[in-house]
Amino acid sequence: MNRYCAIGEASEALGVSITTLRRWEREGKVIPERTAAGHRRYDLAKLKPELFHAAPQNRKTIAYARVSSHDQKNDLER
Repeated sequence: MNRYCAIGEASEALGVSITTLRRWEREGKVIPERTAAGHRRYDLAKLKPELFHAAPQNRKTIAYARVSSHDQKNDLER
């Protein structure tokens, strides 16, 4: 028997935000069932995190730091 859950529980099971689940629905990655009242219900058996997480992209991280006085300049070296 399938176990259906609300969007909050599904997002916790996948480790993503509720907004992400809604975006995946718009993109067609996830198709939830709808209750008579229109609430989303997700089949936990079909929710597999590895299906939704793309391979990590090569990204560069850029950091910006600013100090408010000359005395704090050495703090940037940490």
